[in-house]
Amino acid sequence: MLTYIIMSEQQPITLPQSLQQALIQRGITSFDEVSLRETLEHHASTYTLIKLAEWPARRWKCRYRLMMGDSMYDAQSVAEAYALALLDTLSKA
Repeated sequence: MLTYIIMSEQQPITLPQSLQQALIQRGITSFDEVSLRETLEHHASTYTLIKLAEWPARRWKCRYRLMMGDSMYDAQSVAEAYALALLDTLSKA
């Protein structure tokens, strides 16, 4: 008899500590996806977020790609993609 176990809950991916520290230095203390997205939308007029298919995700070792202007940000989570783009945007301001 075969038994299948389906894991429905995934462990949340947290932002790397260095990324959190860089955000704190710029006055950003909320690291959840929605807060980071809203902050990015306040500073950027437009961006494109793509969830990569399996083969490009394996090839590029990332799950999401955010494109904004002439820059691309590869990340493991949506929040990380927003954070990377936000840090770059704030450093250019």
